[in-house]
Amino acid sequence: MPTPTKGPRLGGSPAHQRLILANLAQNLFEHGKITTTEAKARRLRPYAESLITKAKTDTVANRRQVVKVIRDKSILHTLFTEIGPAMATRPGGYTRITKVAPRKGDNAPMAVIEIVEAKEFGAQNQMPKKSASREAAPVEAEQTPVVADEDAPSDDLGTDHDVVEASEDAPAAAETVESSTDAPAEDDAK
Repeated sequence: MPTPTKGPRLGGSPAHQRLILANLAQNLFEHGKITTTEAKARRLRPYAESLITKAKTDTVANRRQVVKVIRDKSILHTLFTEIGPAMATRPGGYTRITKVAPRKGDNAPMAVIEIVEAKEFGAQNQMPKKSASREAAPVEAEQTPVVADEDAPSDDLGTDHDVVEASEDAPAAAETVESSTDAPAEDDAK
């Protein structure tokens, strides 16, 4: 559990901070991007991301938890029908904070917080189920391993050079290959 904030919270009481964050989150979901102070943006980021995470699965329970914060039904609808499904495959990091020039007047550090564009992400860090790996193990045991004979001809010619097709440049390519193979031999002789 994170340690609670000590002292004044964004210029007021804990109840006032809750209202400030709720209004900032509502404006963020409505406009997609807002400019605010850096401290408010840093406090808003985890708050808004948890609301987006709840909006990814549209259930009655999640809607009831989000409606405690987002009172406007049109913004709630936008959150659950557009923003949440767009972020369905994203594993987190739904917002981005960018620092901008300080505010004129009191020189307060300002930042822009915005919802990032939705990208498709594949299934990450998901281990296969244990039953699937147990079924795959006997199949692998039934296969016989192939052992390469030393006497058998191999396709590997022992060179790391590209094969050059027969063409007009074939003599020049052959000279290049010979010069590159002769150079290390001369260094070894010295």
